[in-house]
Amino acid sequence: MTHPHQSLSEVHETVVVPAHGRWWRRWLAVAGPALMAAVGYMDPGNWATDIAAGSRYNYTLIWVLLMSNLMAILLQSLAARLGIVGRRDLAQVCREEYPPLVNIPLYLLAEIAITATDLAEVIGSAIALQLLFGLPLLYGVLLTAFDTLLLLVLSRFGIRKLESVVLALVGTIGASFLIEIALGRPDWGGILRGFVPHLPDMTALYIAIGILGATVMPHNLYLHSALVQTRKIGRRPEEVRDAIRWNNIDTAVALNLAFFVNAAIMVMAAAVFYRHGYFQVAEIQDAHRLLAPLLGTAIAPIAFAVALLASGQSSTVTGTLAGQIVMEGYLNLRIRPWLRRLITRILAVAPAVAVILWRGERATGDLLVLSQVVLSLQLPFAIIPLIHAVADRRRMGQFAISRRVQAVAWVVALVILGLNVVLVADQIGQWAAAAGAHAWLVWASLFPLAAAFAALLGYVALHPWLKSRRAPQRERVLVPHRPTPVAAPRLEEGERLVATPYRRVAVALDFSGGDRQLVQAALRAIHPREATLYLLHVVESPAARAWGREAEDLEVALDRQRLERWAEVLHAQGVRAVWRLGTGDPAAALARLVTEVEADLVVVGAHGHAGLSDLVFGTTIGGLRHRIGVDMLVVSLGKEKMNAGRSR
Repeated sequence: MTHPHQSLSEVHETVVVPAHGRWWRRWLAVAGPALMAAVGYMDPGNWATDIAAGSRYNYTLIWVLLMSNLMAILLQSLAARLGIVGRRDLAQVCREEYPPLVNIPLYLLAEIAITATDLAEVIGSAIALQLLFGLPLLYGVLLTAFDTLLLLVLSRFGIRKLESVVLALVGTIGASFLIEIALGRPDWGGILRGFVPHLPDMTALYIAIGILGATVMPHNLYLHSALVQTRKIGRRPEEVRDAIRWNNIDTAVALNLAFFVNAAIMVMAAAVFYRHGYFQVAEIQDAHRLLAPLLGTAIAPIAFAVALLASGQSSTVTGTLAGQIVMEGYLNLRIRPWLRRLITRILAVAPAVAVILWRGERATGDLLVLSQVVLSLQLPFAIIPLIHAVADRRRMGQFAISRRVQAVAWVVALVILGLNVVLVADQIGQWAAAAGAHAWLVWASLFPLAAAFAALLGYVALHPWLKSRRAPQRERVLVPHRPTPVAAPRLEEGERLVATPYRRVAVALDFSGGDRQLVQAALRAIHPREATLYLLHVVESPAARAWGREAEDLEVALDRQRLERWAEVLHAQGVRAVWRLGTGDPAAALARLVTEVEADLVVVGAHGHAGLSDLVFGTTIGGLRHRIGVDMLVVSLGKEKMNAGRSR
C-alpha cells in the first residue's frame, strides 16, 4: 500500500538495489533516474537555442554548453543526494521549510517552469509531425494534447519499463545526430577554440542564457530528487554512502550524454549553416529544409525529424512526472496523473495556438527560445532551496555537503543569478526604448514585479539565518508535511477511551485467491458473537449486466455456491454470516449492497489486475469509496503480512 507522504508513492522503493554482488548488477539497479532527468536537457527547447547559437556564432558558444553541463552535473548530484538521504523531493522540502506566503509563489514559479518546458515539447513534437508527415503545425499542436494517453499506458508498466522506453528514445536521438555530424564534416579545430569563453554581443548573451535555461532545467531538480527514491536501499551509513556514489556516477554519465546531444546540434548548425553563410537560422523548420541541399543527401533531414520527434516524446514523460511531484510536494494535493497531464498540456497548447494564429508558424522559433529564457529565470528559486537543504546537518546528518562543495554550489547560483539580472535589465531597457514617450508605463508596470521577485529570492536565500535568529532555541521537527497544531485531548474525570468493535461488517469477495485474507481481516475488527458479516460479491458477466438479479448463467450459479460455502464455514465457527449477490458495475453494485445491509465497515482487497487491465476494466476501490459514507478497510492481497489502511 502506498504512503501519502512518499514522493511518487505508486513507485516508491519498487526497485531493490543489492547491497553486495557484482558491480554491474548494482549499476543496472541504480541507473535510470539520472537518464530520466537528462532527457530534459535534450528536449526541443534546446534545439532552437543550439541551432541559433551555431548558425549565428559558429562554434563560439560551445563553452556555454560545457559550463552549463558542469553546473547541471553538480546540481543534479545534489538533488539526488537530497532524495537518497532525506527521502524527500525538493518540493516537499520547500513545503516543510517555508511559510505558505512564500511557498505559494514558489509553487507558481515551478508550475510556470513546467509549462514552459511543456511548451517546448508541444512545439517540437508538432514541428516533427509536420516535417515527417506534412501535418499543418496548428493541427500538430492540437494533436499533442492527446499524448496524455501514451504516458498513461506507459506508467502502468512500472518505473523500469518507463526508463527503458526513455532509453530507447534517447538512443534514437544520439544515433540520428551521429549521422548528422558524419555528414556535416565539422572543423574540429574550430570546435576546440569554441571552449574558450567569449561573448561577441548582447544577442549572444540572450542566446547563452537560453542555453543555460535549456540545459540546467529547474523542474529536473524536483524530478531527480524524487526518482532516486524509486530505489530501495539500505539505511546503514555505508549503504547510503554507496548509493550516493553510484548515483553521482549515473548522473555524470547521463548528463555527459546530454552534453553530446546538445553539442552535436550546435556543431551541426555551425558546420552546415554558418559555413555556407546562413547566419540567421533560428527556426527548426528552416534547419530541416536546408539540410538536404547543403549536405546533398535526403537522409539528413529525415534523421533530424525523427530525432526531434523522439526528443519531444521522451521529454513528455519527464515533464509529466515533474508536474506531479511539484503539485503533490508543494500543495499536498494528489490528482489523477492523466488529469494532471491534461492540465499541463492545455496550459502549453494555449499559448502555442495563440502565437501560431497571431504571428504564423514562423514565430515558433522565437517562442522556443523564450521558453528556455523563462526556465533560466526560474532557476535560482529552485537552486537556492536545494543548496540550503543539502547543507542542513539537521536534515542530512553526516551526509550534508562540505563547505567546499557549498562554496562551488553558491558560485554556480551567483553566476546564474548574475546572468539573469543582466538579461532582465537589458530586456526592460529595450521595451522602454521601444515605448518612446510611454516608457514610464513599462517601468511602472515591470519595476514592482521585478522588486517582488527580488524580495522573494532574498527571503529564500536568507531564510536559514532568519529562522535561526527568530527562534534559536527551538528545534524544528522535520516531517513529510508541515504539522498542524493539535490541541491536547480532554477527558472527563474517570472517562476512558474504548474501542468499540464493528457490528455490521461487509466483506467484498472477488474469488481471486485472497478471500481468506479478507475474511480474516474482518474477523479482527468484530466481536464474533455480537456482529454480523455480510459476504458480498458482484457478478460482471454479460448476462448479469443485461438482466441484473434475474440472470441465471453459469457464472451466477457458481458465485452463489461460493458465497453459500463461505457462510457455512463461518457459521461453523460461531460467526453470524449473511451473503448478498450483486450484478453489473462492481463499484456501483457494491455501494448499493453496502447501503442495503447498513454496514458500518467495508473490507475490500487491493485490485487483482494491473497494467493495461486497469485501463480496460477500471478499478473498484476508488469508485466505491466515493459512493459510501462508512469506514473502509483496504487489504493488500497476496502477502503473508497484511498491510491495511483505513479511510473515511
